[in-house]
Amino acid sequence: MTALRALYFILLLQPLTALAFTFELEAPADLRPMLQQHLEVARAQQQQDEPLAPDELQRLLLLSESSARELLATEGYFSPTISSDLTGQQDAELRARLSVSPGPRTIVRELVLDLTGAANEGERQARMRGFLLRDLPLREGMPFRQADWSAAKQAVLRPLHAFRYPAASLEASEARIDADRNEASLLLRVDSGPAFSFGELQISGLQRYPESIVRNLSSIRPGDTYSQQAMFDLQRALVDSGYFTQAQVRMEPDPAQATATPVEIEVVEQKEKRFSFGAGISTDTGPRVSSEWMLRNLRDRGLRLTLEGQMDRAAQQGSATLAWPKTPRGREHSLSLQHKREDIEGQETRNNIVGGRTKQTRGDIETTIALQYQEESQYVGDEFSARNQALTANYIWTRRHVGRAVYPRRGYILTLQGGGANECLLTDTSFLRLYARHTQNFPLGNNARLVLRGEAGGVFSERRDGIPTDFLFRAGGDTSIRGYAYQSIGRDTSGAVQSVRYLGTASIEYHRFFTSTWGGAVFVDAGDATDQPAQFAPVFGYGFGMRYASPVGPINLDLAWGEATRKLRLHFTLGVTF
Repeated sequence: MTALRALYFILLLQPLTALAFTFELEAPADLRPMLQQHLEVARAQQQQDEPLAPDELQRLLLLSESSARELLATEGYFSPTISSDLTGQQDAELRARLSVSPGPRTIVRELVLDLTGAANEGERQARMRGFLLRDLPLREGMPFRQADWSAAKQAVLRPLHAFRYPAASLEASEARIDADRNEASLLLRVDSGPAFSFGELQISGLQRYPESIVRNLSSIRPGDTYSQQAMFDLQRALVDSGYFTQAQVRMEPDPAQATATPVEIEVVEQKEKRFSFGAGISTDTGPRVSSEWMLRNLRDRGLRLTLEGQMDRAAQQGSATLAWPKTPRGREHSLSLQHKREDIEGQETRNNIVGGRTKQTRGDIETTIALQYQEESQYVGDEFSARNQALTANYIWTRRHVGRAVYPRRGYILTLQGGGANECLLTDTSFLRLYARHTQNFPLGNNARLVLRGEAGGVFSERRDGIPTDFLFRAGGDTSIRGYAYQSIGRDTSGAVQSVRYLGTASIEYHRFFTSTWGGAVFVDAGDATDQPAQFAPVFGYGFGMRYASPVGPINLDLAWGEATRKLRLHFTLGVTF
């Protein structure tokens, strides 16, 4: 250091000449990026548009020594050895060097949580203390880091704020560092405050819709223990209901009202009427257009009347649906009328359907109970084939455990269906129908995923005749077995493909994304649709394709080889709603 100060003094006596310089940092590899980013002399080297005067360079070097000590302390090094020197001739390039030896790292010897308030009362005291300490980013035996210490002071409050104790606060925090022993003793003093319970709902923003809509969507009841998740769930349910464009759910944690704290709900209503138009295209059914008109407040009771129409190359349909707001138990009841016509692979069907259903969503599980009467006229080629009718009871159970990404990298969707009809009630042929479909996504590295899909279905009856085709099966197409035409796998009769009683398909697909939106895929599909299980003989399709996560939805383009037909087939899907 004496030599360094002498050089500094000599340089001050020299004429102030600006010189270029180089900087050399000697430090452990794991600390170099931090030091290189923050040290003054390192930043000067990276930004030197003009050479520095020697005295300015010397000042930066001395300042960097002090900064290095502060930076190392944030990583738990409190007894480092740091040296620096500046060499070079007055009229030549200078060389600055900083040597850093961090020394031993400080370890957390003890972490004491001093908990006061209602959370420290009764039997939950020890359990609560262990719960709060369990997930802290800094625990006993770990290296002391300032970033982890700051994060721990926030993390200790998070579980309290999430459930029962929204007024919890950090009263004090203390970090005692023993540099001689390289040990840290930490103290967190937390006041949980009182235990909170929800009070009455205070609703604002309603102008046209009845207040019962909001109350029925809420799972929060006066006297329930405070839960941040319950408030988030209510806010999401309000927005997803279709009645509101925005919703905010708040609760002011006033200790004076802890036993019954009001829940403030502010909503912005959707327009009472809505018209939407959609368009799409796929190789299965060609161009597609759809429209929807909705009245959200029929008779000022929040009843929703929806009129829908859709048309593509294979099918045309129109429907009217009357839906009630959710009940206090979270159920949605609806009645519907529908007429549709389909013409696929030489089989034409015309259906009139009337029915009612009850739908309920709990978390990621959705259940539907439906009762419907269906009358169908069936044509094969140009000739009338049959008239079928059925009064069916159906149950659908679906679990969606995936994110909201266009192409989710993990998670699954599972659907189970069961239903049937009996000849004694407006039905031509008694039957029992079972169906299951499962799609599973597995992440592979950072930019790839594996998609497994399988479906199986069966209709159990003495005969196939008399059962409406909606309850039977065919295979082939964009979302079934690629390499084959849409619903072209079934029972071949007189130049047409008719629906059958048993179905089984499976698919394995590998996706790799080259950018955030563009990717490629390779796949193998297999399956069959038959009238008898013994006739099941799977056909295969395999190929490759492109994936694009567009702002309006996924775009899929696949080229598949149908092994049974020995033909290449292009598969393309795109859909947009306006």
